[in-house]
Amino acid sequence: MASTKTRMALAFLLTMVALFGLSLGAVHKVGDSSGWTIGDIDYANWASARTFHVGDSLVFEYNGAFHDVVEVSHDDFQSCKGTSAIATYTSGSDSVTLQRPGHYYFLCGVPGHCQVGQKLHILVQPASSIAPTASPTPTPSVLASSPPANPPSETSPAAQGSPAQSGALSLISFTSNLSLVLSLVAIYVFGVAF
Repeated sequence: MASTKTRMALAFLLTMVALFGLSLGAVHKVGDSSGWTIGDIDYANWASARTFHVGDSLVFEYNGAFHDVVEVSHDDFQSCKGTSAIATYTSGSDSVTLQRPGHYYFLCGVPGHCQVGQKLHILVQPASSIAPTASPTPTPSVLASSPPANPPSETSPAAQGSPAQSGALSLISFTSNLSLVLSLVAIYVFGVAF
């Protein structure tokens, strides 16, 4: 029979594994090897090839002497206005954790950069969602007042997740299942319940 200290240590370890396993999220480097810049990168295409979930992170890498990252509202995104920021990042290597489902809008606040394409709109799915779900088609009156929905790519194979994302989701699922199994084993073997 295991000692009380051993049982408590195992229970603590299993709890940490369970908590860590549930907190994993995919990391998306905005613009891939190009990073956050102006030039040949199309951020709308970049975003349409990925599925974003609550708990994932966006990493913006850029030269802080020439760029920044400003999170803005839909209206400010449409007009490339970064003066009423929700958040501003200036380190040159910023990580933004996606904490809620819904639309996120980012742009470079340096004058002229947003207008030439340095802006990003993403739609974040709930954490439990593995693939995006189709939305009902809005009526024309709703289209005029709603933030832009993802284009048809929302249901395309490219939007179902890149190999890196699929791997991250598999790791989350595996880690969560492993945590559950280890917890059940601990309860059965040691009589530990938490």
